[in-house]
Amino acid sequence: MRLQALTPQTAATGLALDPGACYRVLQVRDARFDGHFFTGVRSTGIYCRPVCKVRIPLEKNCMFFSLPAQAEAAGFRPCLRCRPELAPAAPGLYLWSTQDAGAMLVHQALQLLDRPQSHLAMPWTVQSWAAQLGISARHLHRLMEVHLHIAPLQYLQTRRLLHAKQWLSDTGWPMNEVARLSGYGSVRRFHAVFAKHYRLTPSAMRRALKHGDSGSASKGNPLAAGLTVRLPYRPPLDAHHLIGFLHQRALPGLEAVDLAQLCYARSLRVGRCQGWMVARFIPERAQVQLQISASLGPALLEVQGLCRRLLDLDADPLAYEPLLAPAFPGTEGMRLPGTVDGFELAVRAIVGQQVTVAAARTLCARLVAAFGDGMADKTTMPLQGISHYFPQAIRIADVAASALGALGIVRQRQAAIIGLARAVAQGDLRLEPGAPLERTLERLQSIEGIGPWTAQYIAMRALRWPDAFPPGDVALHKALGLAHAPRAKALAQAASQVWRPWRSYATIRAWQSVAATARAQT
Repeated sequence: MRLQALTPQTAATGLALDPGACYRVLQVRDARFDGHFFTGVRSTGIYCRPVCKVRIPLEKNCMFFSLPAQAEAAGFRPCLRCRPELAPAAPGLYLWSTQDAGAMLVHQALQLLDRPQSHLAMPWTVQSWAAQLGISARHLHRLMEVHLHIAPLQYLQTRRLLHAKQWLSDTGWPMNEVARLSGYGSVRRFHAVFAKHYRLTPSAMRRALKHGDSGSASKGNPLAAGLTVRLPYRPPLDAHHLIGFLHQRALPGLEAVDLAQLCYARSLRVGRCQGWMVARFIPERAQVQLQISASLGPALLEVQGLCRRLLDLDADPLAYEPLLAPAFPGTEGMRLPGTVDGFELAVRAIVGQQVTVAAARTLCARLVAAFGDGMADKTTMPLQGISHYFPQAIRIADVAASALGALGIVRQRQAAIIGLARAVAQGDLRLEPGAPLERTLERLQSIEGIGPWTAQYIAMRALRWPDAFPPGDVALHKALGLAHAPRAKALAQAASQVWRPWRSYATIRAWQSVAATARAQT
């Protein structure tokens, strides 16, 4: 296959890799390209991330791959030092396309495996994977061979083994627990597949990883202590803005923020698991340190994914910075805050309609105190003040409107919150990445009290849609100099076309520029 040049544009769209360009990135260990490709070294049989600190191999010994599964299909084993399983997700490797239905299906297939709770929901097989997509296993095999040059079984196996490798490194869990969570029916089967694929037994791999640069594993009772892992990201990232955004909106009892330590903590539910998470930025290492309670241990992979989405750690600045930085000076590295719970984000968006951020925070804190479940164990939490979980949709769906009114929520918002909760509880509305955009926007706006602005805001932060845009937003009009212009909404829509497909990022930067101007004037 002929390889094209690796530039910010080709890297962002997942086009083929140029070996010369990849090797130049490798020579300087440019963290901006972390996750864009992986380097297989013929002389060692190992594949690494481009930021790996081992001695730079000779160019003639290097092969370059877009995915770990491709490297492993070619016979390479993952590096124990840079740990490829920790790399940021491939940036837009398979973007939505109206030209190629096959590429769209492959994109959906990869997204499906990365959904929150996907790992907990079922032991994935090629057949179950294909069934979730509504196609046959044979068709999935054909599509992945065409677009990825690997078989679905190879992708699933690599995913399982890399997950197991992370648990071996970052937890002290017994081998039967690692085998079970990795999707293997027995320790014997897990041991055999692992040893055959990586040429090390799981126990030997664990010992080797403990001597490398890995995350912190539990000590003492491995199922009683919390877990700490690291989550790399591609710089630049403005951690101060991101933590500040979350701090301004943090709900007492649900969240806690330490601005000085660039630290965010909250309660969290994932499936049947519940507990707490703490995320702390370490800018000098371009990574986030994630600590979770032991009770969330079985959902470790899902919590990592939720944290990455909340803090936008998989974003690719090479794709949008050249487009947005000139339009919004001083906003370099700004990310788009996400959420760990789409229903929670949607409720907060509804409550925040036409009120200040502080007022919305007060009302939502009352909602949490009134209807959220209390946390059973708060003694091991690093940041204090977290006592409740956000109310689940099934709980709010049965709440009387008058009960919401007693909290100070006005009648129109009451109807919207209850309508939203019922739609989510009944499975009629899915508020997470990968949900069908147009259908979700239409369903949201069919609920009384939810208009285009709120729907776009939910798409921006809960669905993680990079091109969401609320053309009627007043602050946006101010940023564009359209505050008093006739037909400001139409003019804003027209002006935004130059930022596509990154209008969500443009919007968050426009809001920041307005806030910065307001602070300068006071």
